[in-house]
Amino acid sequence: MEFKIGDYVTRNSYDNDIVFVIVDIKESEAILKGYDLRIVADSPLSDLVLCDDERKKDDFADELFKEDILDKVDRDEYFYLPPRILHLDGDSEYLEKCLKFYKNNRVMAFGKTIKEDELDKNVYKLLEEVNPDILIITGHDAYFKKNNDKNDLNNYKNSENFIKAVREARRYEKSHEKLLIIAGACQSDYEELIKAGADFASSPKRVNIHALDPAIIATTVSLTEKNREVNLIELLEKTKYGKDGMGGLMVNGLMYVGYPR
Repeated sequence: MEFKIGDYVTRNSYDNDIVFVIVDIKESEAILKGYDLRIVADSPLSDLVLCDDERKKDDFADELFKEDILDKVDRDEYFYLPPRILHLDGDSEYLEKCLKFYKNNRVMAFGKTIKEDELDKNVYKLLEEVNPDILIITGHDAYFKKNNDKNDLNNYKNSENFIKAVREARRYEKSHEKLLIIAGACQSDYEELIKAGADFASSPKRVNIHALDPAIIATTVSLTEKNREVNLIELLEKTKYGKDGMGGLMVNGLMYVGYPR
């Protein structure tokens, strides 16, 4: 079968569990990017099969875009001032999805695409420029299970890069109350990201996460009233794979509420 860049495919050897997009072809091998999951993989062309149109649908994202979190609050009498978000992403397409999600929920967000291995070199300067209340550090990652040691950072594609960036961000602002950090991607080293200073991170069970998962957490915290505790269990349940994919600290909301409108 002939394949080309841009084709939607699945892998027979993985029971066709994840929909990928072909982003490059090198001889008999394809470089794949998750259609809706933050994962990059390679595969022999012989292992791939084209997707039908039904598999290309992202029902999880479609449902999210139908929701309007602010519809649950009283906009007749009160006005609302959500926090500022700085979203740094290793993937421009995933970033665009997230920025669309923020806009849909009327949250102020600034986004920039930066390769994972360049994040730590750029994060401090961008924090100074934007002065956000929430920082997202994400992109692509993977845990190489064949090496069978989740405590070894060498067994992750980009976890160390995310950890370095989180540490740089905490050098800029040590207080978790003044800067909330969400970090990681598919199968990232959750424990080390939390230790480095992230408030939320992926992935406790080293599973994949949806492209919008970091944005879901950031938006929910943004639209929860300041000094009101966010229900951590309910928050994680909003993400694609719940507590297996994302975890974090109990935090308060960051939205100021004013009166009268």
